[in-house]
Amino acid sequence: MSLATIYSRARVGVSSPLVTVETHISNGLPSLNIVGLPEAAVRESKDRVRSAIINSHFEFPTRRVTINLAPADLPKEGGRYDLAIAISVLAASGQLGDMNFGDVEFIGELALSGDIRGVPGLLPSAIACHNSNRQLILPEDNQQEAALVEGNAVFAKHLTQVTAHLLKLSTLSVCVSKPVEPLPLDHKDMRDVKGQYQARRALEVAAAGGHNLLFIGPAGTGKTMLASRLPSIMPAMTEGEALAVASVQSVAGRKMGLDWHWSERPFRSPHHSCSAAALVGGGSIPQPGEASLSHNGVLFLDELPEFDRKVLEVLREPLENGEVHISRARGQVTFPARFQLVAAMNASNEAYTGGQDYYQSSASQKYLKKLSAPFLDRIDLHVEVPPLPSDVLVNAQEEGECSASIRQRVENAVARQRARQGVQNALLSGRQLESICALSDDDKQFMQQALETLKLSARAYHRVLKVALTLADLSDSNVTRAHLMESLSYRKMEKTLAMAAS
Repeated sequence: MSLATIYSRARVGVSSPLVTVETHISNGLPSLNIVGLPEAAVRESKDRVRSAIINSHFEFPTRRVTINLAPADLPKEGGRYDLAIAISVLAASGQLGDMNFGDVEFIGELALSGDIRGVPGLLPSAIACHNSNRQLILPEDNQQEAALVEGNAVFAKHLTQVTAHLLKLSTLSVCVSKPVEPLPLDHKDMRDVKGQYQARRALEVAAAGGHNLLFIGPAGTGKTMLASRLPSIMPAMTEGEALAVASVQSVAGRKMGLDWHWSERPFRSPHHSCSAAALVGGGSIPQPGEASLSHNGVLFLDELPEFDRKVLEVLREPLENGEVHISRARGQVTFPARFQLVAAMNASNEAYTGGQDYYQSSASQKYLKKLSAPFLDRIDLHVEVPPLPSDVLVNAQEEGECSASIRQRVENAVARQRARQGVQNALLSGRQLESICALSDDDKQFMQQALETLKLSARAYHRVLKVALTLADLSDSNVTRAHLMESLSYRKMEKTLAMAAS
């Protein structure tokens, strides 16, 4: 056989398109050429493959070798094609006999000794390979990721183990998930929060409905503490959600068990000096940003107005659509970014030292003007976090409610939402919301008056209804006037924020 066809997988965002490795050996001066839009690391694979084959006691053909990575218009990067290229060279030179490779795929980087090294972003490839009903042969370092996908993926340490498996001289081990200790959460529990009952209530509502949340108050009132405890009361992820999170983390090159645990919701807190590319992703070879790394988790922006306004504006698309689209000359990449935004800001301490209205003070207005009204309009809950009275702070003996009991109520509310509409309330479309949240004539008139008084936009109106529906789910009832009023209370700073941000 002078022509061999082997399958591998590329990495494009969180997708993994099929790459066909075609190797042809013909007469001519000894050479090895790789075509198919390879980048530097792929072009250098010919030296790694040659040494790996020789050091594995095979013969490297001393003829003209041409390797095509199809499709030709898809850029290829990294060392993930080394193993597939080596197998295709061995197959084309007849050293693996006459066998069919149509039901197997290969991914792995080769060392000069023939050892197989792990590659980043393997999980999307394992999912795509499983959906194509093929067996995946991969490095041992990646077996933990591949084991998250039900299938018959196998791993190897050395090129000779792969060839022995193909020649049926031995069998490779199937990828099996090993127990991984969850990352320490620093024992963050809601019981540590003293007072701040409205903020605690808003945090529970946000967790139950998947709503975005803004804490406003002076420094030192517990805004960061509250935000960091949101993951402890959020509902457990479904298997599909956990796999989506793991795919993003895998593409970002993070190690499972060291940097993340596949069943835990991510919590990301970027510094306010981060750029737009760091927040939503970018680069010549697009990588996921903080928004995607917090997919199905929490993105916490502390000191919100200190972020550059243009940086915050790039979050408007993922807040609305749950995706980030990055366009480059070489193509477009889409990363998932369905996160819960929790932001914290403190405008000024004047309200609590000088007695004047907190949000009407000149310092507060100047601070709030750093934010845009369309961005704030996408945040469902605006909650004030005032300073605690000294007696509550010093003399409080009772602990607050623990995260476990709050999470149980949240789980019950989320179960009701998933049984009713399949998603959390924050993801409802306008038509679904109107059919589920049917208001009486009196409540419609009440909401009309509220819209006119608070100058709410159509988006804000729908978000008020979604929060009211979440409040009803927490109380296991239908939407009532009390739920609408509580929901509107979380928008009481609407006019002030919009006026300052305009």
